[in-house]
Amino acid sequence: MEFQKRILVTGGAGFIGSHLVRRLVKHYPAYLIVNLDKLTYAGNLENLSDVKEASNYRFEKIDVQSLEGIRNVFQRHAITDVIHLAAESHVDRSIDGPLEFVFTNVVGTVNLLEVARSFWLDSFENRVFHHVSTDEVYGSLGDTGFFTEATPYDPRSPYSASKASSDHFVRAYYHTYGLPVKISNCSNNYGSHHFPEKLIPLMIHNLLNEKPLPVYGNGSNIRDWLWVEDHASAIDVIFHKGKLGESYNVGGLNEWTNLDLVHYLCDLMDRKLGKPEGSSRALIHFVKDRAGHDYRYAIDARKLTEELGWKPSLRFEEGLERTVEWYLRHPEWVEQVTSGAYQAYYQKFYK
Repeated sequence: MEFQKRILVTGGAGFIGSHLVRRLVKHYPAYLIVNLDKLTYAGNLENLSDVKEASNYRFEKIDVQSLEGIRNVFQRHAITDVIHLAAESHVDRSIDGPLEFVFTNVVGTVNLLEVARSFWLDSFENRVFHHVSTDEVYGSLGDTGFFTEATPYDPRSPYSASKASSDHFVRAYYHTYGLPVKISNCSNNYGSHHFPEKLIPLMIHNLLNEKPLPVYGNGSNIRDWLWVEDHASAIDVIFHKGKLGESYNVGGLNEWTNLDLVHYLCDLMDRKLGKPEGSSRALIHFVKDRAGHDYRYAIDARKLTEELGWKPSLRFEEGLERTVEWYLRHPEWVEQVTSGAYQAYYQKFYK
């Protein structure tokens, strides 16, 4: 079959990546979607069991740190476009071991840029290298204000510093070589298939097992929450309609303190599990605050909305209910990913 596009999606077995791959495979049968993933602890091919036999889907187990591996994938599949999501993404892990974040997030991104540049050298026309990044590159906000695309970078953790560096390399390849790049910076994602180290799936998992709910500091840190399927739709829109060389912020227009969010989750789970109202809140356990913990993130997504017509499709409360219902329906998925290695990690960071 002759495909209109041959899109390489890196990190396609992970949380956000799997939702994007599923969307692209189902919405664009004339595109070949090549999923490149190292399959680390957070990558799970079970996330894509419903599309694994699709005629326009391929999987390649490759590490973005492997320059030769990326070259081989480009050559075998005649890659025309890249959507780059593969990244180490957990702040706690970056504090404990920053070098892996440098190798994967910085060197891995440059490997992809360099291979794309060399393979597309004859013509950059009708090519796109879409780099998916985070709002954490902007640093921390006070009680007022929002991150815009013009906000200066001010990363505060090894994770955000590695993502900021990768963003800079992507822009450098645009200005130096003319590589057809686009960048998107998103707020905190939530939804199904999320590895239970991040706040929402961790709380759901612990509530199901009646374990303590670890909350950093006093729980006053504020985050803007974005439903993962809305993020996938935003990437779709930016990839197809966004301007080359531009950045787009993707946010849920939805700020919550960590403690308010945990309280809401507790009450929601009490209703879903038929427990007495307020019983789950007793499991909240305040732990020592994270080093360099950013106070507030808040995205101004007007550029994406006004120029490309995107906006979130769900209110947070509805998206959170859907998320909880998915975890309640799929205990086997949670059981599979919460291995002994994960439990050791949990004890290290949330004791």
